[in-house]
Amino acid sequence: MNTVLKILLSMSFSGSLLILALLLGKQFLKNKISRQWQYYIWLAVVLRLLLPFGPEVSLMGRVYQAVDQTISQTAPLPPQQQLPRKVPGGNPAPAVEAEHYNETVSSPTDDVITAHSLQDIGVLLIDHIWLVWLVAALGLLIRKITIYQGFMQYIHAGLTPVSDIELLDRLSIAAERDGIKKPIELCVNPLISSPILIGFFHPCIVLPSADISEKDFQYIVLHELTHYKRRDMIYKWLVQITVCLHWFNPFVSLMSREVTRACEFSCDEAVLAKMGCSHAQDYGKTLLDAMAAIGRYKENLGAVTLSENKQLLKERLGAIMKFEKKSKAIRLLTGMLTLCIIFSAAFIGIYSTAAAADVPDSINAGNSLEMETKEAGVSIEDNSTEIDRYYKAGSLPLFEITFSRLDENTQKMWLEQLYADGDNSFFSVAVRWLDTSSALFAGFAEKAYADEEMAFFSILTDCMDEAELELWLDRALEDGNRAFQSILFDKLNRGEEFDELKEKWAEAQTAEYQAVGVTMDGKDYYYQGQLVNIFLDIRPNKSFYTLNMNPKGTVNIKIVRDVENKITGVSYMTETEVIELLGNMDDPDNKTDVEIAPVACISD
Repeated sequence: MNTVLKILLSMSFSGSLLILALLLGKQFLKNKISRQWQYYIWLAVVLRLLLPFGPEVSLMGRVYQAVDQTISQTAPLPPQQQLPRKVPGGNPAPAVEAEHYNETVSSPTDDVITAHSLQDIGVLLIDHIWLVWLVAALGLLIRKITIYQGFMQYIHAGLTPVSDIELLDRLSIAAERDGIKKPIELCVNPLISSPILIGFFHPCIVLPSADISEKDFQYIVLHELTHYKRRDMIYKWLVQITVCLHWFNPFVSLMSREVTRACEFSCDEAVLAKMGCSHAQDYGKTLLDAMAAIGRYKENLGAVTLSENKQLLKERLGAIMKFEKKSKAIRLLTGMLTLCIIFSAAFIGIYSTAAAADVPDSINAGNSLEMETKEAGVSIEDNSTEIDRYYKAGSLPLFEITFSRLDENTQKMWLEQLYADGDNSFFSVAVRWLDTSSALFAGFAEKAYADEEMAFFSILTDCMDEAELELWLDRALEDGNRAFQSILFDKLNRGEEFDELKEKWAEAQTAEYQAVGVTMDGKDYYYQGQLVNIFLDIRPNKSFYTLNMNPKGTVNIKIVRDVENKITGVSYMTETEVIELLGNMDDPDNKTDVEIAPVACISD
């Protein structure tokens, strides 16, 4: 499964557990604990749903690790009756040509290949299903933004700034008492039915009418200023983004509704905490007066309103009349509950890529080969026979799984075959199951280095740690092996150092060429005053060469070097050598590296 999808699902599942815990806890602590705590505690859940970070050791990480391990150990294998005849000596049957293979393979194998194809299609769909999630999330977010824009256009259509100095002074005084330094605008819009607060950067309180009593104005302003001071609009949009990202999770939608409810309850509580319990009845009446009708827009994503709906208003009025300041014991309890929720969010965690990377190691360390094969119901001998079928069928996933269950000798035999066949793809998946400290791994690294097989050596370096890469780099530097130096510098993310080395090589090489009568002008080579058509300089190991071609040139030359890589002279290329060179350049199996400018280049 795609890593992005695993992380997303783990975040969603972790958040769902927290949502369920809070909803269950609400039934017991609804009227006993602070409404503000009930509002802000959801922020811990939102952060768990949005942040793809967590401790490496967590409940969710262990779950996914166990699932990955189970999948790796119990991957489907064809039934035993479909096994081919045993190969004498346990060696895999030699590869056959495609035409002969198609003629002689039995129908069960065809079924296997078909199953593999269907499996590969399934894997492809799973690996790209995150695109479906992304498209749906973006579509839902765009829809919400569109609703917001439409709502703001609706509000601004009938918006008129309040010019009553007395009302503006009251607003200013109330804002100053709340510690709000940013200017708050006051406007009127007859198109709305309830006071609202809009604007992220330029806050504005919008009233249905300026004809409002002093007491009602005081309560309305204090309510909306509380929303602004707590940044409830930002909180509200953060929840909406969470809903978009987890659109497939009904618990997240349920959380969104609970946050909306808790927002108004906590705001009412904050207002009464400032004004005192004696104002509860008058404040409740203000809410009733504001509930004349519901506005056109049910999703006021860009605003917070004084009143949402009749059912919520009824509950708010009940809470207002029962309002009382919480005791120290309750405040201590809320603190303990907060810590529990935070630690729970960390304990549950998410899918960890670091833990996933340890799955193969944990499998190898925790189970012997006999135990793995016994649990799978397949013998070592059967695995050594089946792997040939998977190799011929081109099934990388099944080949890799079966290779991991082979003994070391059989693994060595298969690695040698893949190396001889030049099969980089199958070799790369097989090497992942080797212990980098084993003699088998070290032996193939030595072999690839000695054979100048840069592709295989590069595959092996992907499994090496930094210390081992440094040792190989020191060796390549000592040997003067520029091709392997390039690979190792790249693996160590030290490309700048390699660039500096290439500049030094270029200077030294230019001096060597000049000593034998070869000069350079930009990318053009000259020999004894003549422009060179083909310039060739092959190193003794044939893994690195300099080639430059200029059709305007009149001579073809090559550099002559001794076994110690020192230039001994220059010779003109024969017609046969030119034809052979051009033919080698067209050979797709030609694996030599061309030195890059300014040391050398290839040009038309």
